Amino acid sequence: MIMTALILLVALGILGWGYYRSRPFGKLGLLSWLQSVAIMVPWLVFFGLFAVGIDLNLAGILLTLLISTGFYIYLGRQLREVAQQSTLNSTPKPEADSESELGDRPSAAADEMPSPSAKSEITEGVTNPIPAEDLKAIQGIFGIDTYFCTETIPYQEGAIFRGNLRGDAPTVHAQLSQQLHDKVGDRYRLFLVQGGEKKPVVIILPSRTDPKTTTLPQKILAGVLFLATIATCIETAGLLQGFDSFSSYDRIPAAIPVALGILAILVGHDLGHHVMARRHQVRISLPFFIPTWQIGSLGSFFRFESLLPNRSILFDIAFAGPAVGGILSLILLVTGLILSQGAGVFQLPSEFFQGSILVGMLARIVLGDALQQPMIAIHPLVIVGWIGLVVTAINLMPAGQLDGGRIVQSIYGRKVAQWGTVATLVVLAIASLVNSLALYWAIVIFVLQRDLERPSLEDISEPDDARAALGLLALFLMAATLLPVTPSLAGRLGIGG
Repeated sequence: MIMTALILLVALGILGWGYYRSRPFGKLGLLSWLQSVAIMVPWLVFFGLFAVGIDLNLAGILLTLLISTGFYIYLGRQLREVAQQSTLNSTPKPEADSESELGDRPSAAADEMPSPSAKSEITEGVTNPIPAEDLKAIQGIFGIDTYFCTETIPYQEGAIFRGNLRGDAPTVHAQLSQQLHDKVGDRYRLFLVQGGEKKPVVIILPSRTDPKTTTLPQKILAGVLFLATIATCIETAGLLQGFDSFSSYDRIPAAIPVALGILAILVGHDLGHHVMARRHQVRISLPFFIPTWQIGSLGSFFRFESLLPNRSILFDIAFAGPAVGGILSLILLVTGLILSQGAGVFQLPSEFFQGSILVGMLARIVLGDALQQPMIAIHPLVIVGWIGLVVTAINLMPAGQLDGGRIVQSIYGRKVAQWGTVATLVVLAIASLVNSLALYWAIVIFVLQRDLERPSLEDISEPDDARAALGLLALFLMAATLLPVTPSLAGRLGIGG
C-alpha cells in the first residue's frame, strides 16, 4: 500500500512539474504534456484502484488503454497540425496523386518518410517548395556519371528528382551528398531510395525534417515506465512463487532475485541497441518499457533520433538488442535446466514444457526422461530464461518498428515489411482468442509501432548475406519460442506423462 501510494505521488508530481515546464512553449507544449498524461493515465488509474483494494479485470484494463490511446492519437494529430502551421511558408504544396504514397503525413512531425511511387506528377503552375536559388544549386549536383536527372517533382518541403542511376548506389550517394553539402551546406538531406518500377530516385528534404530528439516529458515518461516495469517484474516474480508481492510486503525479498534476472535481460537487450547505435554514430532515444503483470514486461521500444546511413546499419542496431537478450536468456535457461537435475525450487507439471518448441526440446536434451514425470522440480533460472526468451521473441515479431519489423525492412525492403506487419496483427488477433496477452500486444503494436521505419539515406543497397542469414535465424528462433509443442510431437519427444 505504501509503495503504491508513493508511486502515485511521484507520478502526479512528475505530471505537475511537466505542466510547469511546458507552459512557456504555449499550445505546442500543452499538447505534448497532454500526450504524456494520456499515456500515464491507465497506469495511474490501475495503481490508484489497486491502492484502495479494487482490482481491474483484463477487459477494464484494455478499455482504459483503448480510451487513452485514442486520446493520444487525437492529440498527436492536433500537435502535427500546430507544428505544421508554425513552419508553413507561403509556397503552396502540390497535392499527391491518389495512387501515390507521397505526402501521407506532414513532414514537420513525421517519424517516417514514405517511399515515392511511380505516379506523382507536377501540377501546372505549382512552384517548388525549395527556394529557387537552392533548387538551382541542388540541380547542379547531378551528372551523367552519377545520377542523370530527368524530372523534378515538388514533394512536401523538398523535391523528388527522377532519373537514371549511373553507378554503384553507395558510391553515388556519397558523391551526391558531398556535393550537396558543398553547395548548400547542412540545410538539406539527400535520400537515394527505390521508387516506382524499381527505379532509384533522389529525394531532397530540408534538414529541419530530421528526426526530433526526445523531449523532457518523453524522458520523464520513459523513467516512469521503467519504474512501473520494476514493480511488475517484482509482482511477476512473486506470482511465480505463489504470493502477491504487493499484498505480502514481507515476502518481497524472496521475489527480488527472479525480478532482477528478468530486469537484467531487459536492460541487456536495450544496452545491445545503444552500444551498436553508438558504434555506428547513430542517436537513439531512451527505451520506453511496456510493463505487464503476466511476464513483467513486453520489452521496450525506442526512436531513432538521427537519420540512418543505410539499411545495414538499421539491421545491426535492430538485431543487436535481441541478440544480447536472447543469448543471455538461453544461457540462464540452460544453466537453470542443468541445476534442476540436482534440486529444484519450483514444482511444475511436465506439460508446462509443451508451451514452447525451443524450450521443450532444450529441456528434453538436458532433463531427459525426467520430463515424463507428472511434476518436475526446476530451478528459478529456468523461469527467468524462459521469460527472457518470450520477451525477446515478442520483440522479434516482423511488425512495424519492432526489432523484427526493422530487421525485415532492412533485409527485404518496405513492401515485404508492410505485409509482415499486417500478417503479424492478424496472427495476434487470432491468438487473442485463447491468450489475452496477444490482444494486449496487438493493441500496443497497432497504436504505437505499426508504422515502418523511415527510409535510410541510402536505402537501395541490401545488407550482405551474413546479415540476411542472421535475420532468418532470429525469425526462426522467434517462431520456435512462441509456437507450442503439438501433442504428437510431445509424445515423440517424451514431454509429459
